[in-house]
Amino acid sequence: MRTGKMLVAGLALLLLLPTTVLAQAGEGKPMAYDTITFGTGCFWCSEAIFERVKGVVSAEAGYSGGEAPNPTYQQVSRENTGYAEVVQVVYDPEKISFEKLLEIFWKTHNPTTLHRQGADTGTQYRSVIFYHSPKQKQLAEAYKKKLDKAGIWPNPVVTEISPFRNFYAAEKYHQEYYRKNPAAGYCQFVITPKIEKFERIFSDLVKK
Repeated sequence: MRTGKMLVAGLALLLLLPTTVLAQAGEGKPMAYDTITFGTGCFWCSEAIFERVKGVVSAEAGYSGGEAPNPTYQQVSRENTGYAEVVQVVYDPEKISFEKLLEIFWKTHNPTTLHRQGADTGTQYRSVIFYHSPKQKQLAEAYKKKLDKAGIWPNPVVTEISPFRNFYAAEKYHQEYYRKNPAAGYCQFVITPKIEKFERIFSDLVKK
């Protein structure tokens, strides 16, 4: 009887653990999901693109890279917090590779404009990759060097590649902004063209 109670308690504890921990618990088995944090300017754009990618489990708008806890949109907009507007992407590496996510990242924004994307200016709009593992760092830096060497843009790539430290989800009204406000001016003139470009270039990776 005691053994049965211990088994039930053990199962209950497992249910409380995050998926990635459960996956790591099995020897020789790869982690079920992985995470990467991207900044491509306004997080409305970043979220709208990555949530459409096959293999992406979730894409959440938020803030990363600063020090003060629990930043607000108003605080981040003052450009003195160190935070960037980002999208935290959880993905299934068996369905989409990190290299492919890097390709989408670099082809759906301008990585050569420092602290600016179009009319959005400020350090919070910087092009940035916050890597979650040494392997992600290695692949991101190698890809960046390859882009610079290829000379695709007239100016060098200024994308920041830094270790992930924190992530704070943005306010509720920022989440799925494009889905909720497709007729808004910013959505029509800025986000929709980016989505159309993504769907044109990566047609085989668009969720149906």
